[in-house]
Amino acid sequence: MASFRNILGYYHKYRAIAIFSIVASSLFEIIDLVVPYVIGQILNVLSNQALDTQVQFLINQVVEITNLEEGGKFLSLGVLLGLIFLVTVVRAPIQPWIGSWFHWEISLRARRDYLRKVIAKILTLPLGFYDEHNPGRIAGRIARGIENHTWTYPEIAGQLLPKLARILGIFVIIWLIERWIAIAFLGSFIFILAFSLKRLRTLIRQEEFIDRHIENTESRTSEIITNIKTVKAFATEAQELERQRQRFEREYKVITFRIHKGYVMLATWSRTMIQACVFLILLFTLIAAVKGEISLGHFITTLTISSMAYAELEPITQLAEVFARRYASMQRFHEFMQLPIGKDAASLFPEYLAANPYKFTGKLEFQGLTFGYDPNRPILQDINLLIKPYQTVALVGRSGSGKSTLVKLLFRYFEPNRGRILVDGEDISTLDITRYRRRLAIVHQEVDIFNGTVLDNLTYGDPQVSLSKVEQACHIARVDEFIHLLPQGYYTTVGERGVRLSGGQKQRLGIARALIVNPDILVFDEATASLDSESERSIQLAMHSILGTRTTLVIAHRLSTIREADQIVVLDRGRIVEVGSHEELLNHGGIYHRLHSLQETGELLD
Repeated sequence: MASFRNILGYYHKYRAIAIFSIVASSLFEIIDLVVPYVIGQILNVLSNQALDTQVQFLINQVVEITNLEEGGKFLSLGVLLGLIFLVTVVRAPIQPWIGSWFHWEISLRARRDYLRKVIAKILTLPLGFYDEHNPGRIAGRIARGIENHTWTYPEIAGQLLPKLARILGIFVIIWLIERWIAIAFLGSFIFILAFSLKRLRTLIRQEEFIDRHIENTESRTSEIITNIKTVKAFATEAQELERQRQRFEREYKVITFRIHKGYVMLATWSRTMIQACVFLILLFTLIAAVKGEISLGHFITTLTISSMAYAELEPITQLAEVFARRYASMQRFHEFMQLPIGKDAASLFPEYLAANPYKFTGKLEFQGLTFGYDPNRPILQDINLLIKPYQTVALVGRSGSGKSTLVKLLFRYFEPNRGRILVDGEDISTLDITRYRRRLAIVHQEVDIFNGTVLDNLTYGDPQVSLSKVEQACHIARVDEFIHLLPQGYYTTVGERGVRLSGGQKQRLGIARALIVNPDILVFDEATASLDSESERSIQLAMHSILGTRTTLVIAHRLSTIREADQIVVLDRGRIVEVGSHEELLNHGGIYHRLHSLQETGELLD
């Protein structure tokens, strides 16, 4: 659970310069008090009343240093005006660079640092996290957290804390003038701030509730965008609009009638109390002036600076309100950053990879492998299988039999509950995960395409590869059959998720991308399952040219894809029930024979 300390820790790296800039801004706020104080002293000069001891001492020092004759009122007024000039005109060009510059620099530097940390966190979270949270939910939480951190620091460090310092300075000045007024002033401030903070804590809890609700709404919006073709195909636009309308209505009611109303009520109470206190200070100082307990200058000074102090209370409460509104999203951002990295996380500093690569023959052994996302409900049970180097092995079975799960364990997305996987006799759990995965490649049923050029996507796994090797891989994968049809060939932008490519083109691009990294073990995860007959034939020809060049594992939905496999492994309910060649399994008359017969008659495998 993230805390206020985590939010402060966001700027920890810059704490030295932060302390300096906050102290400097606070001093500037306190220096502002010199003006009303000096004006009070000017009134004393004009009304022939005594100056404060420290002011008179300053005037005497000026006379002594400058060797000027006693100038009476004019000299005193000149010194006092000089003080005002120093704290206003001279200070004006200095303050923005010591205050505003550093506050925003710290905020923007921290933003840059945490954006990098966010990407690192995204890349190292376990795969299961992304099964439970869609991109819209994740992106929304990150964006709100970073944005609110960025805007909050300059407001808190540049305004809230310096304003509190100014109020403390005002208390000191009033204390020097009349202590009992200062005590009443401080007591009223503590009471107003304590009540406001208590109320804000309640509002923060409500903000956390609505932040979660907004996150869910954004998540659904992201799903609508991702699945827009399905929405349009089923003509459910009105249904989706109504669902989101109801969510927006709930947000509006909670924000307006519970949270926003709470802030308005707090502001109403706060403003009423502030005005009452201003009036009481006026009354007290007036009584003291009438009794002759304070001078006219002190009356004006006390009234002016106390009014300044109470005037600061309203922006302070507003800043506290803004912080309260943002607190929940910043807290949830840090909860995201505290998520533990996955056991499948690869190294983010792969500089050593080129000098220390793995090289495998491709021999794979699955020994007593048992796995379930819920250990009490295993998906794979006691899998024992030997795959020799350069063999092509096909995995077949009904949907849910564990084929894809076996591949996930091979890539170490998850760790087995029991048993182990060996490559060239070594347990893969003992290998460096980054160097290990660099020797594997996979072609999924839905090939992931990035928004860039064809060449960018082809060289994703090895950006330094030569163009001749790219062309060689494209020839094997039959990408060269369509690359010349694209407007700019290899340099054609394919659009987000490869929207400008057909399914068959994306599959062949995926095969070429896998071949370019020259893997020791290549996996086809139902690579032809969603293709038309012509595209399937092209993919089959591409796969055929790869067989025997490396260890190949094929998850097959259509059995026509795997006739030439060296071994066909039939899985049923998480267990291996048959192993053999295509002809052997047909002659055996078991599950494979039945699945083959169903496909021959046009029925579905699952």
